[in-house]
Amino acid sequence: MQTPINPFKHAITNKQAQIGLWLGLADPYSAEICAGAGFDWLLIDGEHSPNGLASILAQAQAIAAYPGSNAIARVPVGHGHVGTANIKQYLDLGLQTLLVPMVDTGEQAAAIVKAMRYPQDDGKGGIRGMGGARASRWGRYPNYAKEANAQVCLLVQAETLEALNNLEAIANTDGVDGVFIGPADLSASLGHVGNPNHPEVQAAIESAIARILKCGKAPGILTADEAQARRYLELGATFVAVGLDTQILARNTVTLAAKFKGTAPAKPATPSTYG
Repeated sequence: MQTPINPFKHAITNKQAQIGLWLGLADPYSAEICAGAGFDWLLIDGEHSPNGLASILAQAQAIAAYPGSNAIARVPVGHGHVGTANIKQYLDLGLQTLLVPMVDTGEQAAAIVKAMRYPQDDGKGGIRGMGGARASRWGRYPNYAKEANAQVCLLVQAETLEALNNLEAIANTDGVDGVFIGPADLSASLGHVGNPNHPEVQAAIESAIARILKCGKAPGILTADEAQARRYLELGATFVAVGLDTQILARNTVTLAAKFKGTAPAKPATPSTYG
C-alpha cells in the first residue's frame, strides 16, 4: 500500500479553485450530510468548536466515505510545545491538510512547517514524532515516514495587522502551501471589531490576496456572502469557504419558525465571527 496522494494540495498547487464549507457542529452525522453536498473541502474546526481528537477523527472518517470532499482540520493552536503536539496528533489521525491560526511571522511559519514534517536522512526534514498510527494505517503504508512530507499540506492563517506586515515572509516560507485570511480577527486587529465588511478591512483582504498570489502561494478565506465569495474568487483566491454549517442551521431554523409563528426572524451573528 502506498501513502495516498493529497488531492486538495494537488488542486491548490495547480491553482484550481476549491470551494469549501466550515464545520462547527462537531458531529460526524452532520459532517457526513455536508460531505455529500458536493463541496471540495470541509473544515473541521478545532479552534472555535467543541471538538476533541475523538470527534475530529469521527468526522474525518465520515467525510472519507465521499472521495470528492477533502477533510481539513484547524488546530486550536500551532505554536510552541502545545502546538507541536496538536499538529502531531491531528496528522496521526490521518488528516493530510491542517489550518493553523494566528501565524504572524515567517519564523512562526517555519517552526510550524517543521512540526508538520518527519525527520529525513538528509537532515532537511522536521520534528514530527515518528508515530504515524492511523495516518500510516498502522504500518500498512510501509514508506509512510518517507512519503508523508510530500503529501501534508500546511495552510496558515494571517489574521492580524502584524501578519499583514509580514505577509511576504510568511507566504514565502518553504513548506507553507496556502495562506488563509481570517476576516473576523483581522477586522478586530484593524480596529473594526465585528465589522469585516468595513472598507479598510476589505481593502486589506484584497491587497493580501494579490500579495499571496505574487509569492506563488494559494490564498484562502471564509465568507457566507455570495457576492463577496465570487469577488474573492475573481481576485484569485484559491480555496474559499462559502458557508458554515452552524449558520446554515441557525438561519434556516429561525426562518422556518418565523413562517409559521408569524414573527420577524431574528438575525443570527455574522458568519465571519469564525474566520
